Amino acid sequence: MQTPLYKLSSFLVCGAIFSTPGVAAQPQPIGDDAWRFQVTPYVWMTGLDGTVRPFRGAPTAHVDKSFSEILDSLDAAFFLAGTARKDRWVLQGDLTYAATSDSAALPYGLSARAKVRQTSATLLGGYSWEVGRQSNLDVMAGARYWDINAKVKVGNLLSATSDTSFIDPIVALRWRNDFAPRWSSLVYVDTGGFGAGSDFTWQVMGSINYQVHDHVNLSVGYRHLDVNYRDGGKRLDFSQSGPLVGLTFRF
Repeated sequence: MQTPLYKLSSFLVCGAIFSTPGVAAQPQPIGDDAWRFQVTPYVWMTGLDGTVRPFRGAPTAHVDKSFSEILDSLDAAFFLAGTARKDRWVLQGDLTYAATSDSAALPYGLSARAKVRQTSATLLGGYSWEVGRQSNLDVMAGARYWDINAKVKVGNLLSATSDTSFIDPIVALRWRNDFAPRWSSLVYVDTGGFGAGSDFTWQVMGSINYQVHDHVNLSVGYRHLDVNYRDGGKRLDFSQSGPLVGLTFRF
């Protein structure tokens, strides 16, 4: 049987799975002085594996959840990425929100209910280079903000809350290649934390993109994200991997 502490630990990690960069960022021709914009709603179908200690003195719990298990406890979610370009300059932003809840039966007729609300925001800026006739490389830097609020309640007897927020400095590379008419590939990597927020974080993503309309692209890919965070007695070490799908609108 899962204890309230295990529920809280699980949901602290589950709330963190929804921080992703843009899925199908597609550069505009270099040399164009007009601003160009992209908006990408996306879904990341990830499982997770991690080790969690939600506060000092609490036991450490290991969490291993599939995407279907996470989906069962999801109340609401919102994922949106955007990119702006002007000549060689590029800006990238990402905003995510997720709310999860679950309950478990306890001895003596009691029940425990856990809720988590998670928000993350990423902002990167950088410079773009042409790498061959059909490729672009973006070099970017910025920050990712995390805010995770978790609450567990045992009937009317006990209530506990854990709040975690931190900012990770991030450096990133994004390479895009047009390999056929209407088809392109994209590889994105970033790393950061460096003890300023988390101890260390990194992620890698690859996707294949198809232009379904002059201003619409469909992307399918795969992503892995890893975060190691410690603050006093609190510990959040987790990784996620899974397929993703996104739809990019350009204007």
